[in-house]
Amino acid sequence: MTVLAWLYLVWMPMSASNFGGFGRRLLGATSPEVANAWIMFLMWAVMMVAMMLPSAAPMIETYARVAPARGGSLARVWIFAAGYVVVWTIFSALATAAQLSLQRLGMINNAMTATPILAALLLLATGLYQLTPLKTLCLSQCRSPLGFLMTQWREGASGALLMGLRHGVICFGCCAMLMVLLFVFGVMNLTWVAALSLLVLLEKALPVGRLIARVSGVAMLAAGIALLVRVAGSLIA
Repeated sequence: MTVLAWLYLVWMPMSASNFGGFGRRLLGATSPEVANAWIMFLMWAVMMVAMMLPSAAPMIETYARVAPARGGSLARVWIFAAGYVVVWTIFSALATAAQLSLQRLGMINNAMTATPILAALLLLATGLYQLTPLKTLCLSQCRSPLGFLMTQWREGASGALLMGLRHGVICFGCCAMLMVLLFVFGVMNLTWVAALSLLVLLEKALPVGRLIARVSGVAMLAAGIALLVRVAGSLIA
């Protein structure tokens, strides 16, 4: 699923016309603005799979090992993963709405990059969040798959879906602000998409993941302050 998502991002269909017959039917059923909004949502949804599913792999793998011992089937592993993806699909809808609104306000340009002032504010907000107790709490639960399953276990297919949703919400609390940085670096800048994916993975997988989160937070704060100073300097000049 991750490989397919990345292939989609590399192909990067940016408008309904890039989808051939499906795109023409979509354009025929709706206005071009609505059709392209759906394509934008699809882009965000696939991007979240590409970025977030690898970091959830340890949790999904742990569930796949525990579930059969408790009478669960392989299908429940997919249901668990689907619950996780649902949360990030909801985030994708919110991100799409935010992008459309910011574009109308002129705060995001045609390259899908935020204006310097907005970029600085997003860097500062994300940097501060990286240092908060909520970030630490969510990251700790993401870093402990077995602990999560021991405390959140629910039986049956509905239980698998509920656990997937709960893990997705915890992961949302851990990483959503990092995803917001895509507005800073460019929503479809694949270099930064890969870099942020790697940062999320390192935070969750390495023994020093909490330290990485704090160091990256300080770096974001420094970058945000530097950008604000540069913007202020250009205005004074």
